[in-house]
Amino acid sequence: MKMGSILQACRERAGLSQEELAHRMNRTQPCISKFENSVKVPDAVTFMEWFKQTNSQEVAVAFLMGMDGLTILQTLLPIISGFIWWNI
Repeated sequence: MKMGSILQACRERAGLSQEELAHRMNRTQPCISKFENSVKVPDAVTFMEWFKQTNSQEVAVAFLMGMDGLTILQTLLPIISGFIWWNI
């Protein structure tokens, strides 16, 4: 699974449009689209800022620790989303 799919899933889970995330990150919407479509690879600062703005730091840690993208999307995101829901 490509990094772009993970970035997109985190943005969507946060309920942000590409335009909203672009504004938060001081980027353009086409730039966000390129990251999500794996046309462009984010540098380390952009990578970490993406996860900060989407409140998905745990996904960044899992990705950096070598967890594959499919496992993150199928296992980690639903668990964390459920955990956050129950703690609200």
